[in-house]
Amino acid sequence: MNDPFGTDLKEFKANLHTHTTVSDGRLSPDDICKRYYDAGYGILASTDHRKTNKIGLIDNPGLTLISGMEIHPRGPRGIELHIVALNVPENFENPSDLPYQDAINKVRQAGGECILAHPYWCGLTSVDIMEIKNIIGIEVYNAACRYNGKALQIQIWDELLDAGYFLPAIAVDDTHFESDLFCGWTMIFAADNSVASIMESLKNGTYYSSTGPKFTKISLKGRTFSIECSPVDDIIFICNRNHGASLSTKYSEMVHSKRHATDNMPKLTSFESDIFETSDITYVRCQVIDSQGRYAWTNPFYL
Repeated sequence: MNDPFGTDLKEFKANLHTHTTVSDGRLSPDDICKRYYDAGYGILASTDHRKTNKIGLIDNPGLTLISGMEIHPRGPRGIELHIVALNVPENFENPSDLPYQDAINKVRQAGGECILAHPYWCGLTSVDIMEIKNIIGIEVYNAACRYNGKALQIQIWDELLDAGYFLPAIAVDDTHFESDLFCGWTMIFAADNSVASIMESLKNGTYYSSTGPKFTKISLKGRTFSIECSPVDDIIFICNRNHGASLSTKYSEMVHSKRHATDNMPKLTSFESDIFETSDITYVRCQVIDSQGRYAWTNPFYL
């Protein structure tokens, strides 16, 4: 696939939240690597609870493995946080007993970065999250949280963006069981598959997240936003407050214009809008949904 950002970057399919028998997962590190490699993934982060893995000793068929850990300091209102720490040393000491900001800073001092996992499942609000500093992203989808109906974190993400707290978002399996495999992934665009390049792209938000659909173009020129994607039923441009635009196979024109539904509309593969000329629009992101109810999300562009 061509890089949807229109650059010379390469595409790598990633799962960035993975548990094995080293903590509470059901699959061994060797087995889980083989499963993801066979499924076409290029990047896998090892993020067992409170423990790192000796990733250099894993029987790895060809994945780029990222050393990580899921840490659990107490956060705002005393809620236990789930934070995915990526690119920490294999001998990294679990900082979960520290105050949450100190724990995050310890990860960064060790050369790693932190992503906030499944805030809806944890019971966090957007106000809580805005107290947390020095994280590089948030999970918008977590497959392991679908068992109690909290897989999607979309509203919390938009509340943060509305408030000006910019965070890109990843989709993950949070693999514990075989049923968690290959449900949500992050398509990273980087110069190469080195850990350094992947981490740089994660910090820059040069990726999109998906549970099925693919983006083949993501472009903001001036204030005109356009995307191209695999066939879907709904393309939604989401902005702050009540702003946005959409196309749907269920409606003859933009959903916000309240046109009547029509039958047998063809699948949608592109959308462009210049509605962002409105002065009080501060960001735009795209969300698409296919006929199976699967989502994909671009990261937000601030205007």
